[in-house]
Amino acid sequence: MVTDRGLQVLRAIVQDYVDTHEPVGSKSIVERHAFGVSAATIRNDMALLEDEDLIAAPHTSSGRVPTDKGYRVFVDHLAGLRPLTPAQRHAIASFLDGPGDLDDLLVRTVRALTQLTGQVALVQYPSFARASVSHVELVPLDAGRLIVILVTDTGRVSQRLVLLREELDDVVMTRARTTVGDLIVGRSVRDGVQRVEEFLSTADDPARRDDAAITAIVRFVAEELDEFRQDRLVMAGAANLARRESDFRGSIYPLLEAIEEQVTLLRLMSEMVADEHGLATSIGRENAPFGLVEASIVASDYDATGSRARIGLLGPTRMDYPSNLAAVRAVARYLSRMLDDDENAR
Repeated sequence: MVTDRGLQVLRAIVQDYVDTHEPVGSKSIVERHAFGVSAATIRNDMALLEDEDLIAAPHTSSGRVPTDKGYRVFVDHLAGLRPLTPAQRHAIASFLDGPGDLDDLLVRTVRALTQLTGQVALVQYPSFARASVSHVELVPLDAGRLIVILVTDTGRVSQRLVLLREELDDVVMTRARTTVGDLIVGRSVRDGVQRVEEFLSTADDPARRDDAAITAIVRFVAEELDEFRQDRLVMAGAANLARRESDFRGSIYPLLEAIEEQVTLLRLMSEMVADEHGLATSIGRENAPFGLVEASIVASDYDATGSRARIGLLGPTRMDYPSNLAAVRAVARYLSRMLDDDENAR
């Protein structure tokens, strides 16, 4: 049974280990923290913490380091969020303020977060399955090249270059714009996908063989709509893993692989359970089902025009949880406000 003072000793060990990257001993705790008791008393508290698997000795020295379980207790019960400084808040605002579509805003978001924390920053795209297509534009270039631009009411914009067999005249371009617009504009992405699929299912009809160019354009539109329905991540700061390689007990390869594949991180971020403040953490061995026992993720929910997604940080278990949680919460709130303002302005 760990006493209240024992839990405060755990807090001191976590904070000192994160700051110094050195195992923490009873003497240094007495010197750095005002417990008002002897080093021998602190050693007894540390022995109880070790019995509870909250701290461990990495080698034969007298110092101790937090275990994954110790970090969990610290995050759940002992870690108050560390307020951001005015300079940090100004940095967030300067990164995120300004015009741009959703893709650009999310890129700026992860760049801001990785600069604030030195960790790998991740942000999920909000779900676009229920978004509506608000605008379609077909822009002819030359030599049969065409740009297809799709815009949703949630601010998502996609541009795709389409290569056709021949250049289209004005009559066919007008028909193509009318056809694509009738299929998807003003409809949800989900409904648009269904209508496009129905259109393409009759593409081999002999009565429509002269519409081969329009059918090709609709196929490209179908591919874009399908991407709108897929979960995606935007990331920044992967190089920070290499710089922090000494913080990992084993190989960082599984983390690099997860960053490249995205599927694992999307599942993990989606399954993390948030608290009443929309904050979630997954620490070390808790990530074993995802092959990421060497890492921790902290995340915060953000709102995006009726749907909810997450923004988070990936790094070693030895991370500054109070500061990182405060950073993801602050950036998530700012991002939510930006998206809400953009929605109200449309």
